[in-house]
Amino acid sequence: MKRFFGLLYGIACYLFFLAVFLRAIWFVWTMDTLEPRSTLTRALLINAGLLSAFAIQHSGMARQGFKRAWAKIIPPPLERSTYVFAASLVLLMVVQFWQPLPGVVWTVHNAMAVKLLQVFFWFGWALLFTCTLLIDHFDLFGLKQAWKYWSNEPYEPPAFRTPGPYRLVRHPLYLGFLIAFWSAPRMTSGHLFFAVMCTAYILVAIQLEERDLVNFHGESYRIYRSGVSMLVPLPGKKPSQADRKHTSASNVLTQ
Repeated sequence: MKRFFGLLYGIACYLFFLAVFLRAIWFVWTMDTLEPRSTLTRALLINAGLLSAFAIQHSGMARQGFKRAWAKIIPPPLERSTYVFAASLVLLMVVQFWQPLPGVVWTVHNAMAVKLLQVFFWFGWALLFTCTLLIDHFDLFGLKQAWKYWSNEPYEPPAFRTPGPYRLVRHPLYLGFLIAFWSAPRMTSGHLFFAVMCTAYILVAIQLEERDLVNFHGESYRIYRSGVSMLVPLPGKKPSQADRKHTSASNVLTQ
């Protein structure tokens, strides 16, 4: 019975994530249409607090030390589902309590340029979703672990591979976020603040995750990192040994 409720818990966490994530996409798509409803100082403090809470939760709970301590409370097979639930809950707080800021930074008037930016916006989310499929979507969001727990089967972490866009950049999933966040025909001050803060967090989070990936995968990840750009494909990068052997980077959000 305990394993059955564990499976239900994993499914519920995943469905909650899906609902919140779709709401977050809509939030980013429409955030430039929102009207300010509080003072600039108050709005900045609230928004900074919301994004800080997300960053602390998202990176803090992903560290190995926290996971070891958390395993004394939450069964290890359900740790990922709990992480997904907590991250989704904090993301929902960001979306629900975000305060629009006054002012417009830029507005694109050319119809073709507007359409192009809109295409980039949806391309960013499509790239993100594609990357989750390539690196094992159900493992990334805890369903695989919950299923293994229910069926009483041993769980094996995803192998180290570089599928598709991972051969061009080490973090295409994060690249998808950045493309979506910055592809705005009308960039308000609030959207700019959101994009800048999220970009800064992503750059910091990558350093933390890569440290864990090196500790977990050792020389394989070091070789991969030396031969593949972080976020933007750069000319002159030599194919890594990991790429030539068709090994690959484990998913960037599990560490």
